[in-house]
Amino acid sequence: MIGSSLQDAVSALQQGEIIALPTEAVYGLSCDPDNQAAVEKLLALKQREPGKGLILVSDDLSRLLPYIAPLTSAQTEKLLATWPGPITWVVPKAPSLPNWISGDHETIAIRVTAHPLFRTLCNTFKKPVVSTSANRSSLPPAKTAADVAAAFANSTPSIAYILDGALGKEAKPTQIRNLITDQLLRE
Repeated sequence: MIGSSLQDAVSALQQGEIIALPTEAVYGLSCDPDNQAAVEKLLALKQREPGKGLILVSDDLSRLLPYIAPLTSAQTEKLLATWPGPITWVVPKAPSLPNWISGDHETIAIRVTAHPLFRTLCNTFKKPVVSTSANRSSLPPAKTAADVAAAFANSTPSIAYILDGALGKEAKPTQIRNLITDQLLRE
């Protein structure tokens, strides 16, 4: 279950499974955002309300464009000025984006990560992934692969693969800002 094979992690994503991997500050749970069954499994595993919506993370803005509404050049410049990096932006969602990703919102949270392993995963998978902290709702997020394994031992649904690696240099989960209002939603 815990390993360092990027290909095993990508294969699990392609098969509609949940994986865990290091992010900028904590371990995250990820799945294919276009696979409704995978997203529903992730929400059940995390015990997260579907209405809250999820974050999509990628290695490049171009992979996120199908999931978001068209942006102005000024908005795009604002995103690119902070990426790759630890800022998650809430942006208007594409009209076709399913509610299993956006929840009860007309927006979607997106980030282009600077974490090298996460970037390589998205590049190999050729698309963004859902990313949410590796913990049950209201519990502290996992900081190591072993913590993830312990937190979700004997869980149903389960995590198919835990990609072992170093966390990024951030002390806490990424800041979340609204692109339209510039409001800080999470410090």
